[in-house]
Amino acid sequence: MCNAKDRENGMAEVDFDVVIVGAGPGGYVGAIRAAQLGLKTAVVEAGQLGGVCLNWGCIPTKALLRSAEVYRQFLRAGDYGLTAADAGFDLSKMVERSRNVARKLSGGVAHLLKKNGIALFEGRGTLLGGGKLKVETSSRETIFLSAKHIILATGSRPLVLPGIEPDGQRIWTSREALVPEAIPESLLVIGSGAIGIEFASFYNAFGSKVTVIEALGRIMPREDEEIAHLARKEMEKQGIRFLAGARVTVLQSDGNEVSATIEKDGKKEELRTARAIVAAGVTPNVENLGLEAAGVRLDGRGFIQTDEYGRTSAEGVYAVGDVSGDPCLAHKASHEAILCVEKIAGLEAHPLGKHRVPRCTYGHPQVAGIGLTESQAEEAGYRIRVGRFSARGNGKATALGESGGLVKTIFDERTGELLGAHLVGAEVTELIQGFAIAGTLETTEAELMRTVFPHPTLSEMMHESVLEAYGRAIHI
Repeated sequence: MCNAKDRENGMAEVDFDVVIVGAGPGGYVGAIRAAQLGLKTAVVEAGQLGGVCLNWGCIPTKALLRSAEVYRQFLRAGDYGLTAADAGFDLSKMVERSRNVARKLSGGVAHLLKKNGIALFEGRGTLLGGGKLKVETSSRETIFLSAKHIILATGSRPLVLPGIEPDGQRIWTSREALVPEAIPESLLVIGSGAIGIEFASFYNAFGSKVTVIEALGRIMPREDEEIAHLARKEMEKQGIRFLAGARVTVLQSDGNEVSATIEKDGKKEELRTARAIVAAGVTPNVENLGLEAAGVRLDGRGFIQTDEYGRTSAEGVYAVGDVSGDPCLAHKASHEAILCVEKIAGLEAHPLGKHRVPRCTYGHPQVAGIGLTESQAEEAGYRIRVGRFSARGNGKATALGESGGLVKTIFDERTGELLGAHLVGAEVTELIQGFAIAGTLETTEAELMRTVFPHPTLSEMMHESVLEAYGRAIHI
């Protein structure tokens, strides 16, 4: 690995086969694959290795949510015949652990880049056209790189809506929400996607009175409606309040509180909370990349337009991950990057079927889904078979004390193709990969029914759901 300082010592290389701008889950994974394929590779990164996901998103939130999960178990100790007197928590230690987890994994990315002989340039990259990239380093040095292939993997950042701008003090983005100094007595969460639900779940676990606002007609609008409804019921039992079909029109810091004006069904409500989190989506990082000069076109939402292999409108320029559009998920970014690099290297690469990208929300309960929802399948004209199996009928879920879940599967009645799978409950973010593999293998109901699922496991719910779709469920 070489950096800007190395260049002063005559060690830096300027010409590469592939240069990747951004070292998030798309950038660093693509760089490693390129190096594996024998391509001379460089990465340009202005921030932290691992990107938002590793440093301020996926990973540190899961560390905090793990603390919440263990704390919930402390509070339920009596249900398991155990005693956990005076259960309490130290927020500063939870946050410290979360940050340490992120730092450790970011260091792991640095190790992987070095191990694979990938040059690292710490700075901001700007396209100049013709396979040229200008890098302005943190030490104010300017370096010019050239490559036949330049991949943009610059990711995204929280979307800021007019009238509800975060101030970093009482009105937070996800970044501030990851490092709180105290658990607020009350909290407003704007947005009920994965980010909003996960923070609502975390803060609720430690006693915050949480209200979640969703502008669309129901919470978790990307998930199957039945699954989202069950998740809402479970979270409402925990004390989380939801307002769907509502908009925050004014949000402002007022003394030591936040004041929100909420419109729903033509009526206005004022809500005052100690803090607010704006989790209304993301916007791509496309500014100051030289896109216009290089001839890279954007779509109507401001994302970079690409084909199925990440190729943009500019020859030799590619884009992967959040910056190229939905779904804005780390695993989608990594997979896209690998496909892009393998296509560049001349390998046979299969385009990513975005409908086969699993979605996971790590709140309490967990929610996961892949493929078409029931309503989407019907709208697409399929005649469908739908299977459902409740966690109440599963031995492992009952033994765990986690019987409030459901596995739902959707099949094409004519061909038996698995069109979609949607889950809510304990560890469903781990179970969903089984349906992801099934989709990749173009599995039908026949193969799934013939598969032997181990007992006792939560995965048996997957099997029973398939059986139920065809009138063959055993434990119903």
